[in-house]
Amino acid sequence: MLTREEALNLVRKHVSKRNIIYHMLAVEAIMRGLARHFGEDVEKWGLVGLVHDIDYEKTEATPEKHSLVAEQILKEALPEELLRAIKAHNFKYTGVEPKSRMDKALIASDAISGLLVACALVMPSKKLAEVRVETVAKKFKDKDFARGAERDRILLCEEIGIPREKFFEISLSALKEVAAEIGL
Repeated sequence: MLTREEALNLVRKHVSKRNIIYHMLAVEAIMRGLARHFGEDVEKWGLVGLVHDIDYEKTEATPEKHSLVAEQILKEALPEELLRAIKAHNFKYTGVEPKSRMDKALIASDAISGLLVACALVMPSKKLAEVRVETVAKKFKDKDFARGAERDRILLCEEIGIPREKFFEISLSALKEVAAEIGL
């Protein structure tokens, strides 16, 4: 299995857009936070978050190929469990239904990362430090705010046993740990 450093090098090799790399680092942090919450393998969960969109730039115009190209890039480097989670995060196109806790956590983490970044960007300082769980809960209910942050995907947190507000708290706390790294 890849080390984090090897995974980060692969990400930098395949992804040139800074904001996509920041997104992947954000999802990694949230997945690590969830792994700690569940007592799961933090390195594995973080790794799947870090590389989940490694093919995004190559498949942006062909979403039906997203995560399948990632599987080709990563098939020698990751165990099947992680490859499955990556494919399941694009289940609408891949047909790989999210079943495991990791599968659903990745989908929810992917979606909440966008909402949390949007919450930070409307703060006067444009920093995560100002964002509170209450702010996230309020913005979650506002369907016109951060429309790309699919609420139904965020709510998969409930299917893995985490109430919405607790998921906001875990995710926000995890993201604040890497705020400097992602420019927020």
